[in-house]
Amino acid sequence: MSDAPRIAQKAPYPVEVAAGKNYFWCACGRSARQPFCDGSHKGTDFAPIRYTAERDGKVFFCGCKATGNSPMCDGTHSRL
Repeated sequence: MSDAPRIAQKAPYPVEVAAGKNYFWCACGRSARQPFCDGSHKGTDFAPIRYTAERDGKVFFCGCKATGNSPMCDGTHSRL
């Protein structure tokens, strides 16, 4: 299995989140439910990253899976 995650898309996923709710970001890029985990990482060294929303509102989850600020987009996709 490859050490590098698959690029799901070269743009962030804007998501409306609810304060206190947990979200499980797909770190492998294989999930059919991007940007969230659907268990497709099984058999790899990847695991989903839990994100707990601090407040209601829109956040931007990383789509390229190369962010240095998992699970949030940090603009890395613009350099791929």
